[in-house]
Amino acid sequence: MAPTYSDLFAEIRNTVKLVSLEKLKSQLEGDSVPTIVDVREKDEYRAGFIPGAIHIPRGFLEMQVEGKLPDRDAEIVVYCAGGTRSAFAAKTLSQLGYTNVTSANPGFVRWKDVGYPVESPPKLSADQLDRYSRHILLPEVGEKGQAKLLASKVLLLGAGGLGSPAAMYLAAAGVGTIGLVDADVVDASNLQRQIIHTTEAIGTPKVDSAEKTLKGINPDVKVIKYQERVDSSNVDRIFKGWDVIVDGCDNFPTRYLVNDASLFNKIPVVHGSIFRFDGQVTTFMPFDGPCYRCLYPEPPPAHLAPSCAEAGVLGILPGIVGTLQATEAIKIILGKGKILKGALLQYDSLNMAFRKFKLRADKNCPTCGDEPTITEYIDYEGFCEGS
Repeated sequence: MAPTYSDLFAEIRNTVKLVSLEKLKSQLEGDSVPTIVDVREKDEYRAGFIPGAIHIPRGFLEMQVEGKLPDRDAEIVVYCAGGTRSAFAAKTLSQLGYTNVTSANPGFVRWKDVGYPVESPPKLSADQLDRYSRHILLPEVGEKGQAKLLASKVLLLGAGGLGSPAAMYLAAAGVGTIGLVDADVVDASNLQRQIIHTTEAIGTPKVDSAEKTLKGINPDVKVIKYQERVDSSNVDRIFKGWDVIVDGCDNFPTRYLVNDASLFNKIPVVHGSIFRFDGQVTTFMPFDGPCYRCLYPEPPPAHLAPSCAEAGVLGILPGIVGTLQATEAIKIILGKGKILKGALLQYDSLNMAFRKFKLRADKNCPTCGDEPTITEYIDYEGFCEGS
């Protein structure tokens, strides 16, 4: 005679270790906190969960557990609403090789009824849950990470070759506020690489053209426009309040100004540059690793560093570099992954080769060194011309 559900559940209850809610609460208040796994459905989880819990719906447990719980020897406590699903889940985890799994009994309903602490997930709208569903599926993002993106502010210096793909992907990812700094208007020669602009935008300010495209991608994104060139007189005003700066500047005076201002204002900068068929990306974290002056103490002579207007550039190249910059900005916001701090990533498009170089902070750097000599803005045009 085939076993019934009651028989199966009784067997599982006899083989699965149980933990009381009182003991679980005590563990959460102690020094050795176990990994808590919530196996309820999404709607249940969104109504509240035990603080710090990782959400893996029971129906996706076998599919998602290895990505979310890589340590099979970690102490894991599984819970559901009443203790039934969590028992089955604990049994499954044991069969998958997890060695220290217990099931909370009873479950969350009782936890909430007795007044134990409950955490609520970010309140995303139905439209946001749909739009960012592929992000939410990622353990490294989830609803909490998506809420961080929606609350974040990223400033892009330049709405050109690098700024175009960076801005478009940041908007699509749900970065809540995007700043655009660019004094130029759209020219026909821009369209070969500056994909945020269209033929009909020729002659209009780049910040206006870019805003139209970004709103078309994601109408929820707030766009703040600065139709002006960054200089020593306005940089503090423009930089105030941003979480990350994506630097797509195309001249050395502005790059040195941006470096100094980011240090003075303590804002991370994701730097990118392109030249003919080559590009490079690095991330500067204020006073944590090298800065731009550590990498380039002095600018190269003008004849050794011609602009794209003089030397040309492969149209697809800024798409690669700008997308890498957007990736770095998102990782900084989420606090996930390894960013390019202390590393320079170079891309050779002709040979389809990436190379990474280590960068070291210079103790004698005039802005981030042990005894900085540049503590206010200087004549950046004169500094670069003097080189």
